[in-house]
Amino acid sequence: MELRHLRSFVVLAEELHFGRAAARLHIAQPALSQQLRQLEHEVCARLVERTSRRAELTGPGELLRDRAREILATVDRTAADLGLLVTGRAGRVRVGFVGTATYDVLPRVTQRIRAELPDLELDLRGELLGPALLDAVRSAELDLAVLRPGGLPLDDLTVATLREEPLVAVLPADHPLARHPEVDLADLAGTPVITHPSGRRSSMQPLVLDTCRRAGLDPEVIEVGETGTLVVFVAAGLGFGLVPASVRALRLDGIAYRPLAGEPVRVPLVLAHRPGAAPAVERVAALIGTVVR
Repeated sequence: MELRHLRSFVVLAEELHFGRAAARLHIAQPALSQQLRQLEHEVCARLVERTSRRAELTGPGELLRDRAREILATVDRTAADLGLLVTGRAGRVRVGFVGTATYDVLPRVTQRIRAELPDLELDLRGELLGPALLDAVRSAELDLAVLRPGGLPLDDLTVATLREEPLVAVLPADHPLARHPEVDLADLAGTPVITHPSGRRSSMQPLVLDTCRRAGLDPEVIEVGETGTLVVFVAAGLGFGLVPASVRALRLDGIAYRPLAGEPVRVPLVLAHRPGAAPAVERVAALIGTVVR
């Protein structure tokens, strides 16, 4: 049973006139009659009764008309869905965000993708640590990762730099230095620093501690697993933090963000995925690149 025969039959069933149906199909009337005969032979049933002025559907013809409409609608939807998939406008894309990009980057990326790719299924995960993000990309648990590289191995992945941001200080709002337009880290001597985890679990702590050492500080270190927790600990007066400037999108009572005095320490933000990514992943990666600058 050929699709073109079903399409011709549906048109004939709507027009109930061979001449008008042939005109709609842009074929000759004898060709339409031949297609009908082939279809009737295929289904072993008479589908149309001719009269002197019009055509009438038989019982089997009415059944086939209804089923053919369903079949053709399914075929058309499938073709459209395949087109979306091949062009990267449909499918499922899983994106993970490092904690310091969750509050600024994730909302803007989500809004843009939902507006431009409404047929795409988007799976978002925030407040993750850089090494865990890379492990998830390599194991195919995630398709894309927005992270701070911080010396992490990336040679086996496709990586694009999205932007660089300065480190800023996070202080309790009632701290004396919070009234200053910028902070000299040397003035925080004796104050604990709240950081992301040590070792291979985070790429931020080595940068933070190196920045403190170059300012002459050797602070007590309080480790937390998430950026949100870091900021909450600062609000509680447990210490200060150093975070990329985009974390300022996380607003919380009891904290103040202040730039650091002197030459700013800049932190890159990158996008990583496995080589040979699917069209939808490539399209989302391109959109993220236009959103994050």
